[in-house]
Amino acid sequence: MRKQDQIWKPIIIGLSIVIPVAVAVLFLLPEDMKLNLGNANLRSLPFFHATLNGSTAILLLVGKVLIKKKQVTWHRFSMLAAFVLSSVFLISYVIYHSSTPDSKYLGDMGYIYYPILISHIVLSMAVLPLALFAIYRGLTNEIQKHRKIVKWTYPIWLYVAVTGVLVYVFMAPYYVH
Repeated sequence: MRKQDQIWKPIIIGLSIVIPVAVAVLFLLPEDMKLNLGNANLRSLPFFHATLNGSTAILLLVGKVLIKKKQVTWHRFSMLAAFVLSSVFLISYVIYHSSTPDSKYLGDMGYIYYPILISHIVLSMAVLPLALFAIYRGLTNEIQKHRKIVKWTYPIWLYVAVTGVLVYVFMAPYYVH
């Protein structure tokens, strides 16, 4: 194992455990333990989250086109931008769900909504370590390892980004304002 792997692998694994656990805890918190952000208006955050997810999906698609055209520098830029947007989403998502009441889906299409939601949640937990390792391998020029992991990372990350938008579309009428 390379020396920098000894540093970065535990960090990536640690983040991949701590972040999903922290997000899960948010949903288990009773309403009276939610953060009080005073008069902060968070109503637009779900739309912002959908915009971040949609933009991430576009950047992932652009990144794939760029690497197929062998435009490595622009590919890296696109993929890192997708990761930054995903990170901003995660931070904003945590703020929103730690400070607002939970919203429930009340529509008639639960047979579509819930499979999308459940697969989105499960795969979002998987995409975090995959994306972190893919980025790490790409930035350290371990191209073979990078290619091997992105065969899984790319479709999962794209699915999570697109289904994030779909979850918003289904939930938009029901967000607590």
